[in-house]
Amino acid sequence: MTRISVDVNDEWLAAAREVLGTDSKVATINAALREFAVRKQAKELIAALDDTDFEVEGSGEAWGYGGGRDLSRLAEDARQARSA
Repeated sequence: MTRISVDVNDEWLAAAREVLGTDSKVATINAALREFAVRKQAKELIAALDDTDFEVEGSGEAWGYGGGRDLSRLAEDARQARSA
C-alpha cells in the first residue's frame, strides 16, 4: 500500500462518502479508486463483447426451459424424476 499526503476537496469527499457509505476519509478514497478501477474493467469487458459475434437463433431450444429463463417446469420435472 502506498502512503501519500494529498489535499482533497472537502465537499467532494463528503459527497463521495455519502454515496459510498464509507466511514472514514481513507475508506472513502480507497472505495472511490476501486469504483473507478471496476468501471474501467467493465468498459473493457463491454468493448470486448461488442466486438464478438453471437449467434442466438435457436438458443431457446438448445438450452431448454425457454432458453434458460422459464424454470416453471423444473420443480415438477424434479418431482417426477424422484418418483420414477
